[in-house]
Amino acid sequence: MDKQTEIELQAAAFRRLQKHLMDDRTDVQNIDMMNLAGFCRNCLSRWYQEAANEKGIEMGKDEARQIFYGMTMDEWKANYQTDASPEKQAAFKVAFEENVGKKD
Repeated sequence: MDKQTEIELQAAAFRRLQKHLMDDRTDVQNIDMMNLAGFCRNCLSRWYQEAANEKGIEMGKDEARQIFYGMTMDEWKANYQTDASPEKQAAFKVAFEENVGKKD
């Protein structure tokens, strides 16, 4: 397979993952993804931002999230986010530190 085809297939797989998380499984909470898999929608938007920045494209966290989510974080939270139990919040703290780094 040539490199361009590989890139196009990777991009298509990413778009399908994004659609799955944003359209098909809005019921799956970010905290559950982070606790189980070590990444969530916010991580994906951060990776998008980092890739843009590496290409010399200035993009902040909020802009990257709006591109990935297709809406603002406030809209996402209002429409889809539910309250997390204290146990999930404690597990998230551990998962976040292990996968992203210590929170400032």
